[in-house]
Parts: sequence; C-alpha cells; structure tokens
Amino acid sequence: MSGTLTRIGSVFAGRPAGGAPTAGFAQQGFSSGQTIAPAYEGWEQNADGSFNLVFGYMNRNWEEVIDVPVGPDNSIEPGGPDQGQPTHFYPRRNRFVFRIRVPADFGDKELVWTLKTQGQTERAYATLKRDYYIDDLVIQANFGAGGGGGTTPELPENQAPTLDIEGGGERTVRAGEPLELVAVSTDDGKPRARSMPASSPRHPGRFTTDTATGHRLSWFVYRGAGEVGFDPPQIKVWEDTRDTGESPWSPGWTTPPAPQDGRWLATATFADPGDYVLRALAPDGGLATAAAVAVTVTPRRGYRLPPAPGLETVRPARAGAGASAGR
Repeated sequence: MSGTLTRIGSVFAGRPAGGAPTAGFAQQGFSSGQTIAPAYEGWEQNADGSFNLVFGYMNRNWEEVIDVPVGPDNSIEPGGPDQGQPTHFYPRRNRFVFRIRVPADFGDKELVWTLKTQGQTERAYATLKRDYYIDDLVIQANFGAGGGGGTTPELPENQAPTLDIEGGGERTVRAGEPLELVAVSTDDGKPRARSMPASSPRHPGRFTTDTATGHRLSWFVYRGAGEVGFDPPQIKVWEDTRDTGESPWSPGWTTPPAPQDGRWLATATFADPGDYVLRALAPDGGLATAAAVAVTVTPRRGYRLPPAPGLETVRPARAGAGASAGR
C-alpha cells in the first residue's frame, strides 16, 4: 500500500509538502494554464491469470477542463494509440479512471501513456513490478474511504456497487435536445454513509485523503469536446477539496439519499454535434463501478451545412430575369 500512496503523491510535483491541498493552497493554485500528468496507479490480478493495468491522472488546474483527442498527443503504446483512455480531463486528481487488461504472460513488458498538454509532454509507465500491486483495500485507502485513519473494519468486506444502464450503450440525439439517461445501481451498504468533517481553523489542512462515503451516482463526459449540460446537476467525480468545492472531498459534504428503487434519472443536452462518450460512475466512497454510453450527436433540427470553402452558392433565377442563375 505504501508504494502506491507514494507513487500517487509523485504526480504533485511543485505542491507544498503537507498532503491533501487545503483551501488556502487552492486559493494560491492555478485555475487554468497548467499541464496534466498521466498516472499509473498499479496493477490488479484477475481470476483467469490476466492483469489489469490501472491509470488515472492529475490535472494541475483547479478550474480548466482540457480536451486532448486520441492521437499523437494522447496515446498508449504499444497497441494504441486508442486503448480506452479519456479525452476529456477534469481538474485535479482523478484516480483509478480506466483499466487495460493484459494477458497472463505480459511479463516484463511495458505500456506507456503519453499525454501532451500546454506544449509539455508527460508519460506514465505501466509495468507488473511488485511494488505496483494494488487490491481493493489499496484503492479504498487512496480514495479516502477510511478517513484520517486510513481504514475501517468494514472495508475488507466492501463490494463495489452494481450498475446497469437502461437503453443500451449506443444512442443518437440532436444537438439541443435532451437525452434521457437511466442508471440502475445497488450497493451492500458498506462502508456506512459518513459525511465529510466541516473545516476548522484549528485543523486547516488534511495530511491524508478523506472522502464522504455512501452510495451515489454521477454522469460525466469521458470523451467529447462540446459543452454538455446534465439535469439534475451531477455530483463531481474529481477531488475538489476546497471549502466551496461541493464535492465528496469537500469539507462538510454529505452524500444525498439514494433513490429507493435504485434508478437514477437524468438528461444530457449537447450543445454541439459530434461523437461523445458519457460515463456513469457508481461509487460508495471506497469502490466504484463504471459504465459507458456512446452518443452520436447530430446537427440541430433545421440546421443547414454552410457551403464548402471556394464553392459559389447558386441561387435560382427569378422568373423573367435576364441574368443567368448565380451571376
């Protein structure tokens, strides 16, 4: 566990010593213009002998969301460039975001995630070195499910929430029209719901990650650069630790009650045409389950494509006009 915690901390180059950022540090940090560091969280072993290489990232901005399409600036090799990584990067630390399954004979091979932002290239190197082994307890400790103590008696028995998306994994909708989203999720009630402590002048900072626990669900954009609005507004999936952050990692935050029937209803409205991937994330504060929906957004109703550059727009001649059409 200690190796994973140290490794995750290494992406915070340039941050003052003292663990999780405080409200004071947030005010001193940058809202935009900073880079993103890809992070290799570690590897998991599957029952069939294969492995999962697990990745996250650190967007050093407090406000700016950065889009980096799959390609030379966002690639995972060998075997890429597209291996399921995000292209829409939220602020601050985003842990255990995606997994790449590799065979049992992966051995001493390596996968490299290359990410270029603000003109700077950074890489995360994924191997099966022993120090990078992670399991559910390591993941829960890194998310902060155990609070300041790092663990609770419930965590070893905790199971990730179940998650199912109604309506299939591929959708089409017009820009400006709402897309209905229904996620069905249940949980085992572990860990018990716990609110984040309120901020206190006596204890202005946190030296370990801490989070509110309890079953919740959020939709967010995983891929796609256009503006997407969700109704109702969704719980943040990134670690906004500011007093005003209104996230599960913010002082005083409490997990809202889950729907009694386990069905979370929402709509997503897309401002621009294009291809998007939305993700539903169902965490309990320690473990999480994700599911994706690919969305093709077509132009708004009545929208006409502009003429191609260099082509003349031809208009029909009026009756009786002597001039030829388009003259």
